[in-house]
Amino acid sequence: MRHFRYFLTLALAAFSFVIGCTRTVDSGGRLTAATRADPKTFNRLVRGDAVIGIVTNLTQATLVRVNRSTGALEPRLAVNWMTSGDGLTYTLALRPGVRFSDGEPFTSKDVLFTLKALYDAKLGSVMTSGFLIKEAPIVATAPDDRTVVLKFPAPYGPGLTIFDSLPILPSHKLAASLEQGTFAGMLGVQAPVSDLVGLGPFQLAQYVPGQQLRFVKNPHYWVRDIQGHALPYLDEIDVQIVPERNAEMLRLESGDLDLLVDFARPEDLASLRQQESQGKLKLVEAGIEINPNNLWFPLAAGASHAKTKPWLQKEEFRKAISYAVDRQRIADTVFLGAAVPIYGPVTPGNRDWYIADLPRTDYDPAKASTLLKSIGLDDRNHDGSLEDGRGTPTRFSIITQKGDSIRERTVAAIQEDLRKVGLGVDIVAVERNQIPALWGQGDYDAIYFSPQADAFDPARNLDFWSSGGSFHFWNPGQAAPATTWEAQIDGLMAKQASTLDAAERRKLFADVQRIFAEHLPSLYFVAAKAIVPMNARVLGATPAVIQPPVLWNAEVLKVAAGRR
Repeated sequence: MRHFRYFLTLALAAFSFVIGCTRTVDSGGRLTAATRADPKTFNRLVRGDAVIGIVTNLTQATLVRVNRSTGALEPRLAVNWMTSGDGLTYTLALRPGVRFSDGEPFTSKDVLFTLKALYDAKLGSVMTSGFLIKEAPIVATAPDDRTVVLKFPAPYGPGLTIFDSLPILPSHKLAASLEQGTFAGMLGVQAPVSDLVGLGPFQLAQYVPGQQLRFVKNPHYWVRDIQGHALPYLDEIDVQIVPERNAEMLRLESGDLDLLVDFARPEDLASLRQQESQGKLKLVEAGIEINPNNLWFPLAAGASHAKTKPWLQKEEFRKAISYAVDRQRIADTVFLGAAVPIYGPVTPGNRDWYIADLPRTDYDPAKASTLLKSIGLDDRNHDGSLEDGRGTPTRFSIITQKGDSIRERTVAAIQEDLRKVGLGVDIVAVERNQIPALWGQGDYDAIYFSPQADAFDPARNLDFWSSGGSFHFWNPGQAAPATTWEAQIDGLMAKQASTLDAAERRKLFADVQRIFAEHLPSLYFVAAKAIVPMNARVLGATPAVIQPPVLWNAEVLKVAAGRR
C-alpha cells in the first residue's frame, strides 16, 4: 500500500472555486490595457513573449497558480493534491464541472494531451526545457477523468509550482493536429478567433493587426467569488497595440487606457503624480522589480571580440567596472530616486530568495584603477585614457535598446563613470529585436539588457544559473562548465532544485549568490521600484513585481460605474 502525505488541505464549497473579494461594485464594463507588439501566434507551446503571455493569461488556465502578490501556491484546475513520501509522485484531483470556452467538458484527457504536446520531439516546444527534471520528462497518467498522477523523475524542490506556467489545452480541438504533425501551425494569428478555445476567464473575440486584441467574458468560466458571484466581473478587456511608450503614456493620461504594459518610467512620475492628485489616476508601488537590467561580456573561449580585447574576459576588468560605477548616482539621476542600488541578479523584490549581506562592490574609483592596472591597463602616455600593453587605447562598445530611455540613460551614466577611470565606451543603440541576434552570434563587446524571468523560484530559472543554460548570458549552452566556480554553481543548483527542505534550499541558493558575487559574470547596478499606474476607475487590482503586473488576476478586476 502506497503511503501518501497531504501536501495541501483545502476547504471548498460545493465544488466551486472561490476567490475572496468583498467589494460590492457592480460587475460588467470594459477595461483597456496595452501591449507593445502584435502576436506572432496564439500558441503558447510554440512561442513565449510578452504579448502571448497576456493572451495566455486571459484565455487559458493552469493546474495550479503561484499568486504573483504573495508567492503562495494556489489551486486552479487541480482542486487538491497529495504527494508521495519520496516527493516524486503527485496525485491531483481535478475540479469537476469545468468546461472549456466552447462548452466542452474538461477532463484528465486534456492534461495528458497537454503533457504529450509539451514533450513532443517533432514539435520542439519552447517550454520543453523548463519541464525537464534532470533531463527527463514528468510522466502523467490518469486513472479516471477526475484524477491525474504526475510522476517526477527525481525530487524537485519547486514541486507543482512548475505547472504554474503551463496552460491546459483542449484535446478535442488540437489532438488531431499533434498526431498529424501540424500542431505548430495551429492557433496562428490568421486562424478564426473561435479556434482559440481555453479555460481562462476571457475568450478572444477579435484581433485587428496593429490595433487591438479584444477579449470578452468566457460564459463557461468556473471561478466564483466568496459571495458566489460568477467571475470575471468585467464583460470585456480591450488590449491596444501601442509600440511606443510616449504614445502609451498619452493614452493613459487622456483616459483612453486604463493600464500600461509595464511599470511607470521615472521620467513620467511627476506627471502621473499630478494626475493622481486630481483623482484621475492611482499609483501603486508593488515593490522592487525582479528583472533588473545587467551588463555582460562575451566570456566564451574564442569569442571574436575578445581576440583583440582579451581584457574583456578578465574577472578583474568586470570587478573594476563594478567599483567604478556610482550606483546611487544612477538611482538618483536616471531613476529620480525610484530605484535602489543592487549588486547581483536577485533583488529585494524577490522576498523569499534575496539576501542582503552579499559582498558589495561599492563605488570606489581608486580600487577600480588598481584592478585595471593589475591586468596591464594603464595610462602610459598620461592623456587620461588607459592603454593595453601594446599601447592600444582601452575602448569597448555597449549595445543597448534604442528608444528605451532608462537603458540608454543608464548606459550613458556608466559611460561617464568609466571615462573617469580611463575606459572609453561607445554606446550602440539598436532595435530591441536586434539584441537577441547580436547576442546569439557573439557579435558584441558588451550588452546592457534584461530578458524577463517569469518565476520567483531560482530552480525555475536554471537556464540562467546553469552553465548549460540557454540564458547563461555571458557563455550560454556550455557542454561542460568552463570555470571551477560555474561547476560549483551547477552542483549547488542541482542540489537546490532537488532538495525538498525549504530552509536547505534557501541556504544552498545563498551560497550560489555569494559565488556569483565573487566572480561577477554579469554586472547589476540598480533595480527600479515597480510603480504601477492605472486609471482611478480600476478596482480589484493587486499589482505585482512580475509581469503582467495587473492582468495576472484579471478575473477579479472591476471598473467603477460612470467613470471614464
